[in-house]
Amino acid sequence: QVQLMDSGGGSVEAGGSLRLSCEISGYPHSTYCMGWFRQAPGKERQGVAAVGSDGTTSYIAAVRGRFTISKVNAKNTLYLEMADLRPEDTAMYYCAAKPDVCVAWTWYRSDYNYWGQGTQVTVSS
Repeated sequence: QVQLMDSGGGSVEAGGSLRLSCEISGYPHSTYCMGWFRQAPGKERQGVAAVGSDGTTSYIAAVRGRFTISKVNAKNTLYLEMADLRPEDTAMYYCAAKPDVCVAWTWYRSDYNYWGQGTQVTVSS
């Protein structure tokens, strides 16, 4: 059974930093696309960043240069390092995984097979 457990959210002031973690267990596939999504109240879920099993990373323009996605295979953990946080980054953040390569024009869609339970990030101005 595949389980994703995300953590690391919290409340910070604008300009602050957080690191989100997603512990992955039971994932049986060697190929993957793993990503972070976020959903603010009243808004649709939005893909933020993704990393593929080939090491490629993708980001939406709004976070490029501020957020860094990585996966440490030895720890089976996916990370999202977030710096220079802004109030508009406030949302519930979810990690997700699918047994496929990350495709440049589709990785941000929500068609992932496995999801974490979410961790709240709140940025105050």
